Amino acid sequence: MGGLLARITVDPDICHGKPCLRGLRYPIEMILDLLAAGMTVDEILGDYPDLERDDIRAALVYACIHP
Repeated sequence: MGGLLARITVDPDICHGKPCLRGLRYPIEMILDLLAAGMTVDEILGDYPDLERDDIRAALVYACIHP
């Protein structure tokens, strides 16, 4: 799990300091919202080619640890 959490970054200069994936401008909150709206992991990866499957897993792990 620790390896996945290493994908989560917090930088005050990126997305107002919200937790994001790998320093990219993809907030964890956005990924969780997409999943909650019914998008599949494959659909998200298709729409956001910068992301990797482990990024989605990392967002889910982060959400479990930081509800």
